[in-house]
Amino acid sequence: MNAVVIAVLVMLTLSLCRINVVFALIISSVVGGLTGGLALVDTVEIFSSGLGAGAPIALNYAMLGAFAVAIARSGLTDIAAIKIIGLVNAKHQQSASIWVKSILLCAILAAAISSQNIIPVHIAFIPILIPALLGVINKLQLDRRLIACVLTFGLTATYMLLPFGFGQVFLHELLLKNLLANDLAITAADLPFVMAIPVGGMFLGLLFAIFVTYRKPREYQSSDKDNETLIDVSFNSKFIVTALLAIVGALVAQVYTDSIIIGSTLGLIIFAIGGVFKPSQSHDIFTAGVQMMGTIGFIMISAAGFAEVMKATGAIDTLVSSVSSGIGDNKIIAALAMLTTGLLITMGIGSSFSTIPIIASIYVPLCMSFGFSPLATAALVGTAAALGDAGSPASDSTLGPTSGLNADGQHDHIWDSVVPTFMHYNIPLIIFGTIAALTL
Repeated sequence: MNAVVIAVLVMLTLSLCRINVVFALIISSVVGGLTGGLALVDTVEIFSSGLGAGAPIALNYAMLGAFAVAIARSGLTDIAAIKIIGLVNAKHQQSASIWVKSILLCAILAAAISSQNIIPVHIAFIPILIPALLGVINKLQLDRRLIACVLTFGLTATYMLLPFGFGQVFLHELLLKNLLANDLAITAADLPFVMAIPVGGMFLGLLFAIFVTYRKPREYQSSDKDNETLIDVSFNSKFIVTALLAIVGALVAQVYTDSIIIGSTLGLIIFAIGGVFKPSQSHDIFTAGVQMMGTIGFIMISAAGFAEVMKATGAIDTLVSSVSSGIGDNKIIAALAMLTTGLLITMGIGSSFSTIPIIASIYVPLCMSFGFSPLATAALVGTAAALGDAGSPASDSTLGPTSGLNADGQHDHIWDSVVPTFMHYNIPLIIFGTIAALTL
């Protein structure tokens, strides 16, 4: 048995048994290292050395968390929540309820999309905005698994398709550069077109979740205090203007420097100048951001250690080689096998951004040997990398929705976020990724 396969299966099994994801990643790393022929001491050392690769990611999340806290203090998120809550409270008929549900889902989807391409806070907006809306969600009896699917679609499909913000990092800085580094003839303009087919599969999965899987009402326990803190909130117009300037400044700085940390820092400086918080309160702002995003940061650090162990075993190359040797000349089987193998690799690492260099170096020459076109090759590499983000226990695209939806302890990370997003996105990604590989 391949060490990667065993490690991923152990991690998934432990996660499904409700074991903390960090513990699951540590245990599965040790199991994978020992299975791959590494000594226990060597496995631990490699895992520890790999943790450093996750440190910048953790700092990114801490800064994004602080930036999101500052946005919340300005009143922007309260305005959005109050308008939605007021709309729900003003309508009681079933027809109006359906309309409000549609507005709510569209608003959440728009927030998720904006967090990737317009307002560069990534998942940091979720634990700020979503808990304020749980009272509305409960009142409408919306299934929170549906909300998780909406959030994950906005977080994942957006950067796969639109070359702005995090999409610019995924499509241009990672996917394009690694494809070109492996001698694939492709241009930046080709990538959105290439990824449109897999993203189309995800969109169909989202529609299926909305209209079929999670269509029925689901009841949750509600508290009388759900919306009380938002009803009589007053807003400072100066703070709102400051927040808009901070968002624009953070976006421009991030795009110019290609650094989330610099963008978030500039945004926080603008917030301080605008009086949203005093410079002496910056410690409290950063601490609140760390508290909000710290768990996700530790999981991503652990995932970096897991990835380092898997690379050290050499099992990734062995897995791909063993799969490719039994394919023959059938392109359909080749595409399905590569995407399934990519799923196994990325499920453990949990980040499409981290796995692109690994996937591209192996898949580009493999695709060329099977006669896939450059566009088809790009589709296979991009889809294989994104598979882990859409349904991995260690992915920020599933951890983020859980951080908001489980604010009252009624949403399980694995069964209510990971399993729904895996079913509705990973399966369509494999199917439509194969279609893209055969038609492009």
